[in-house]
Amino acid sequence: MGMDTTELEKGKAHIIVEIIEYIPNAIVSKTIIRKITGNITASSFDAGEELAEKISPFDNYIQIIDGIAEITIDKKKHRLKLGEGIIIPAHASHILNANEQFKMISTVIKSGYED
Repeated sequence: MGMDTTELEKGKAHIIVEIIEYIPNAIVSKTIIRKITGNITASSFDAGEELAEKISPFDNYIQIIDGIAEITIDKKKHRLKLGEGIIIPAHASHILNANEQFKMISTVIKSGYED
């Protein structure tokens, strides 16, 4: 998976779906904002790619900005299309699968778990 960890330039407008390209046979990610309290990342998945099962200690909001994604959360499949979003709860098992190309924004909030 290719990961560009430099943040987007602040105070400059951008077209979110154009900040990341599809690369054949790859998952590509671009950091939008990276802070101690959370991250926002744009990712593109070429058709046939999968982000293997993982568990995160934080809530993760996924919004589809191009194509259609299959997201499995605790063994329940969700098919999300352009403009749709879903919250992957903290500590939930999840898999992202590209039956076709898609792009998404991932927002992870790391605060609020102090109590």
